[in-house]
Amino acid sequence: MSPDSIRGRTAVVTGSTKGIGLAVAEALLARGAKVLISARNEDEVEATAKRLSSNGPDRVSGFACDVRKEKDVAGLFEAADRALGGIDILVNNAGVGLFKNLEEISLAEWNAVIETNVTGVFLCSRAAIPRMRKRGGGYIFNISSLAGKNAFPGGTAYNASKHAVNGLSEALMQEIRYDGIKVSYIMPGSVDTWFSGNPPDQKSWKLAGSDVAQVVIDLLGHEARSLPSRVEIRPSQPPKK
Repeated sequence: MSPDSIRGRTAVVTGSTKGIGLAVAEALLARGAKVLISARNEDEVEATAKRLSSNGPDRVSGFACDVRKEKDVAGLFEAADRALGGIDILVNNAGVGLFKNLEEISLAEWNAVIETNVTGVFLCSRAAIPRMRKRGGGYIFNISSLAGKNAFPGGTAYNASKHAVNGLSEALMQEIRYDGIKVSYIMPGSVDTWFSGNPPDQKSWKLAGSDVAQVVIDLLGHEARSLPSRVEIRPSQPPKK
């Protein structure tokens, strides 16, 4: 799928009302794709879809979905069938972070991280695969993190979730590669988004969401014979230690 061939393709991007997901949705729209955006907050989804529609009339739709819930995910992909007529690209970006030492984490907090960051990838990928097969192929992107290889104190739940996403992605890539469906997982380092609870700072040393979006666009440009299954991306000049 070359950059030019992104035009007319259909994409579902989870967690796409802000941060990396929004940047990916904007990049795909800029290249002529049709995009279904999604997040848990219905008002945010509606407002974001309306704003993005100004740059892509009739190519943007939205659907509120909690990726932890099987029923919500089923509704998301049924909405994609109606709005897009099929799915070529899935970007599993929805995620949460909670940073506490293990003994301080409640079971509800642990479940929120694991179910969003891992079960959400499972449910959305499972729904997308048969739809992609019907179209002769597709591409699944899982937004992971360098936390999936570099553990740190206070990251017990988050590290575990991203290690799981990496393992899931590696196995899934091998399961569906002969169906013409590619799987890549992207492992960003520090990204300046709302993920930390603070507004992005344009002067930050951190990566921008658009840097991760560029990786998605670049991977879509690879020839069918080529599959960069894992990409690590980090700030070029983090603070010196």
